[in-house]
Amino acid sequence: MKVLITGGAGFVGSHLADALLSSGHQVLVIDNYQTGRRDNLSPQTNLTVIEGSISDAHLVNTAFDSFAPEQVVHAAAAYKNPDDWEEDTLTNILGTINVVRASVRHKVKRLIYFQTSLCYGLKPLEQPITLKHPLYSGGFAGGSSYAISKTSGEQYIEMSGLDFLSFRLANAYGPRNLSGPLPTFYHRLTNNKPCFVMDTRRDFIYVKDLVAVVVKALNGMGNKGYYHISTGSDYSIKELFDSTLKALDMKLEKEVEVRQRGEDDVFTILLDPSKTNNDFEWQAGTALEDGIKAAIDWYKVYGITQTFTHLKGVEEKH
Repeated sequence: MKVLITGGAGFVGSHLADALLSSGHQVLVIDNYQTGRRDNLSPQTNLTVIEGSISDAHLVNTAFDSFAPEQVVHAAAAYKNPDDWEEDTLTNILGTINVVRASVRHKVKRLIYFQTSLCYGLKPLEQPITLKHPLYSGGFAGGSSYAISKTSGEQYIEMSGLDFLSFRLANAYGPRNLSGPLPTFYHRLTNNKPCFVMDTRRDFIYVKDLVAVVVKALNGMGNKGYYHISTGSDYSIKELFDSTLKALDMKLEKEVEVRQRGEDDVFTILLDPSKTNNDFEWQAGTALEDGIKAAIDWYKVYGITQTFTHLKGVEEKH
């Protein structure tokens, strides 16, 4: 099949591209390399890469016209600066509209979207969160420009009439991941910088488990609408930190500092994956320690020069 992946040089997008290429499919990637890396994708016969932003309608339309994709995976997202509302709006809303318009025009069979679980707001009404949970619980979506704009993009997709699947994701981690606590812990620990952990819990999904669901969706499994991709279990950030120390074979002189979460953070986001488990005949199978070791092995080889977060003030608090 012919699959167009926006954000295909990023963390999840590049793993998906690798999986599809290894099965002989044709892949076109659009990426502006704001958070993706050029070494995430290696040149291959069935791979075409276009550098640019999906906020550029002409670029998007030209890519669709030249490649004529059968399916689209929309993984591109702006999140590197929590105060850059304009960029979040341009990429996550206008960019999504450009991708949707082109997908409708080309009559793509299916569009797959990656959505943040922060669409449920900062005060979830239930744990685990089911797909019946309302959006924006406890105020505006997720307390961040990223969450607001990602949720808006999802709603434009729903309005389009396309056969779409929106995967609301747990915290994805693994090789090539540059956002969230794990790469931050690695970067600081290996550069002899102090660390702290937030008093929060998260459901961590290993990237290859996530990609396995997406490949099944591209092969026709699942029904139009919304799904969670998650393990159904949550871990404290302190547990993640301790597993990182173990993988690095490091010991600290004193226990790591635990800090209270900020106003734009939520204590735990535990997603119910039962619909995904049933419809895709799938279950997350990678143990947290194994996934952390795989990520750290990649960091050791490829290095980290920058990490990203959509939360305000995190870097300033180090």
